[in-house]
Amino acid sequence: MGETIKVEAAAGTAEAYLAGEAGKPGVLLYIDAIGLRPQIEDMAERIASWGYLVLAPNVFYRVGTAEELAPTTDLRDAGAREEFFASGVMDRVGGLTPELSDPDADAWVAALTERAGDGPVGVTGYCMGARLAVRTAGRFPGTVGAVGGFHGGGLATEGPDSPHLAIPGSTAEYAFGHADQDRSMPLEAVERLEATLRETGRPYLNEVYAGAPHGYTMADTSMYDEAGTERHYNVLRGLLDRTL
Repeated sequence: MGETIKVEAAAGTAEAYLAGEAGKPGVLLYIDAIGLRPQIEDMAERIASWGYLVLAPNVFYRVGTAEELAPTTDLRDAGAREEFFASGVMDRVGGLTPELSDPDADAWVAALTERAGDGPVGVTGYCMGARLAVRTAGRFPGTVGAVGGFHGGGLATEGPDSPHLAIPGSTAEYAFGHADQDRSMPLEAVERLEATLRETGRPYLNEVYAGAPHGYTMADTSMYDEAGTERHYNVLRGLLDRTL
């Protein structure tokens, strides 16, 4: 089993879950909006079981510890997930601007690479974590060799700080698994992302998982979809094995 460690990030000390054996290829796992919790630890353990060292930081450390921010109800129950999100969760997501998350990425990558083996690292992100994954790849060309983004929202907007604009400066291979009918990543955004990936010439998969709702990988919520989850694990493992 893994352990919780402390990482000195840009604005203070953050918790991070570390799974796997030191010296193995490194994978940075960016959490979803719900936070660092047993579900994320389970996902980190599964990825680590493939032969990787996985680091999953509490990116919301500025506003609370993982325990303080964790749900207090079972998000699989009817209405519980919606109630949790209505409690101010999106405020902390919106507050994690690139001006804050980019310097934090320096700390996450440093903490991972000092424990992992030589060579490139992978980054995988879920929900808003997919945005952080793409930005991190653009910030660390030559270091990040693989990016997975699953049920990510806001990946390719028309704004000047859209995450997809970081792709041309990266050296990563990409794999995206979008949720079907996801209001945070509509078809036109998927197509915009596709155009950038194609024009940049990076190797990639950019797929929509039919029938999979936003949040489909999270088994501790009502949005869990087993077929989409297992498909994502197969895609992610193939990506990491090819690149790391």
